[in-house]
Amino acid sequence: MPTIETCYLEDYSELDTAIKRLAEFDWIVFTSRNGIEAFGQRLKFLAIPSSALKNCQLSAIGKDSESLSALGLKVDLIPRESSPKGIINELSKISDIAQKSVLIPVPEVVGIPEPDVIPNFVAGLQKLGMQVTPIPTYITRCLDKDIYEVELELIRQGKIDAIAFSSTAEVEGFLQMLKSPRDYQHCILACFGPYTAANAQKLGINVSIIAQDYSSFAGFAEAIAAFFTRH
Repeated sequence: MPTIETCYLEDYSELDTAIKRLAEFDWIVFTSRNGIEAFGQRLKFLAIPSSALKNCQLSAIGKDSESLSALGLKVDLIPRESSPKGIINELSKISDIAQKSVLIPVPEVVGIPEPDVIPNFVAGLQKLGMQVTPIPTYITRCLDKDIYEVELELIRQGKIDAIAFSSTAEVEGFLQMLKSPRDYQHCILACFGPYTAANAQKLGINVSIIAQDYSSFAGFAEAIAAFFTRH
């Protein structure tokens, strides 16, 4: 039951301008597969070859790196911890990282409060002394709850055992679809990793399952299965 959707930007002028001056950036850091795919589509639309990124170092999180490889691009940094914070930790180990310029493809968030993940990431890179350019690459927006009358009623009736969130934006979208926490009181709530869980708890969600391996969805599935096996 997707509570958010990703879609194309209405205006690509800012992104296109950044792509046409890729030579000015030392790093391009991707925080999501959606960002990689949208960025790659725009490169193709503008007929800009992958060789235009030869002077840039690229970073992606966990399995997202496979999407970069599929575009024929070399991934220079995959953090040990599969999170934006993990990227910051790895970059901090590079001696000359201060003053390096970094482009970050980010979502434009519509209809829900912007989660603090990207703002915190930008602030963390700036703290390292990097020159940070966040560029909207795609739109993330809340879906209309009216399309989920059946699913929401199943949740209210206690017929859903667990609800699994993979991002803070999904939690925000979900909460907008319900009138009260009582609507989902019978459900076990699961989060993809500690950062999503921390933000969910800030929003009033009582999280029972947090995946320890959040480099891929396999770890999330295993965490949910282990919880129900124990109980």
